[in-house]
Amino acid sequence: MRQVMLLVIDLFLIALATVLALVLRDDLGISAARFADFAPYLVFTLAAAVIVLPALGTSRAVWRFAAMADYMRLVASAVAVAVCAVALGFGFNRMDGIARSLPILQSLLVLFSLVGVRILMRLWHAARERPVQPEGPKWVSGCETVLVVGLDELANLYMRSVAQFAPDRVRIAGLLDHNDRYIGRSVQGHPVVGSPEQISEVLRNLEVHGVLIDRIVVATAFEKLSMQAQDALLDIQKTTSISLAFLIEQMGLGLHTGGTAEADSSSASVTDNCAAFSIGADDLAVLTRRPHWRVRRALDFIAALGLLIVLAPLMLFVAILAAIDVGLPVTFCQQRPGLGGQPFKLHKIRTMAAAHDSRGRRVADEERTSGIGRFLRRTRLDELPQLLNILFGEMSFVGPRPLLPVDQPAAYAARILVRPGLTGWAQVKGGRAISAADKGALDVWYVRNASLALDFEIAWCTILMVIFGERVNATAIWRAWE
Repeated sequence: MRQVMLLVIDLFLIALATVLALVLRDDLGISAARFADFAPYLVFTLAAAVIVLPALGTSRAVWRFAAMADYMRLVASAVAVAVCAVALGFGFNRMDGIARSLPILQSLLVLFSLVGVRILMRLWHAARERPVQPEGPKWVSGCETVLVVGLDELANLYMRSVAQFAPDRVRIAGLLDHNDRYIGRSVQGHPVVGSPEQISEVLRNLEVHGVLIDRIVVATAFEKLSMQAQDALLDIQKTTSISLAFLIEQMGLGLHTGGTAEADSSSASVTDNCAAFSIGADDLAVLTRRPHWRVRRALDFIAALGLLIVLAPLMLFVAILAAIDVGLPVTFCQQRPGLGGQPFKLHKIRTMAAAHDSRGRRVADEERTSGIGRFLRRTRLDELPQLLNILFGEMSFVGPRPLLPVDQPAAYAARILVRPGLTGWAQVKGGRAISAADKGALDVWYVRNASLALDFEIAWCTILMVIFGERVNATAIWRAWE
């Protein structure tokens, strides 16, 4: 409910900024006839904002803890709202009566109002509390995915310390807090995913989204947690491999390294046995110097921006269809390894019902998918939100499909040397009908032989695959293994 209220506030600010842009454009003079011509554009602006703001998560951030990532989302939102409004307005009446400079002025004023109100709220809270933060501690190196329990100044300090000193070694999957009004929002770009009492359910949901927790960091005093939350944490510590760290007791924020020697040894063994699909340093240097990647990134950005504008009505229709079929939210995200193994959130339209029933039991995938869901997956319409991933540089139109971290084999690590793709060589030469090993071989072959001509061939084959279905190309698979 609070997110809806924050969205309404943002919509009011956008409407106010849009009207102010018109007034300034017309030298502070406006008539009833002029406003009548302007009204459709205002409606299109608000309609676009209703979709863009929730999609980019601008209403989930806790304003008093807003970080640079939150402000960058506002920049993207202001531009996206103006672009969508112009596209809809041009399709409606070719922007009749609307000055071409108005969207530019509108974007600046929308950005100023959205960012300004958040900064004012942050300054207001700072003036009220004026906290004195201790000096950030240091810890030994490691690599973990962490879930933080508690939302207070200590948790805030921990997240800032991670962002400053170990952004590539510690990844925060989310926070748990007893305050219900924070659930669903975000702090410094990290989502508040539930309460401490719901930690078992949260861990299951994160696993569904491809996020496996290595450590739970308890930022609040353990005795201040409810008995239910305490029992849940202790049970997780006893029955799982997830470790617990209590910040109040361990102010050094030291990373737990127990048992890593065995894991490293196992990982090394796997890597040694999978050298067949590695790419040597000399070949890798040649691959990275090729101008193909820079040219393709520019083409990806232009094409993604154009398709987002053109396909905005279709995306809205698909979102409504998904909402009717499986309910809200209409989008689904999973953490996947991207370029160089860096994790990113892959977005899809939801085609399946909840992964667990009311008793917390896992529901079979066959029971979760409806006819509408199967149609969206068959036609690849559920992949439309990934145009945003392409626009932001996390994906490309063509490349190896991003896998879940547990499904990313060490033997085919070369496939993550390039940006993952909306479609790829493995998809058009076999797709779901071939084994994971064959897909890996095809992906590594693509990395070695990527070119614009090959990308266009894959794009054309993808269209044929959507129309006629997946077909296995044994020759391509044999060539990849050779």
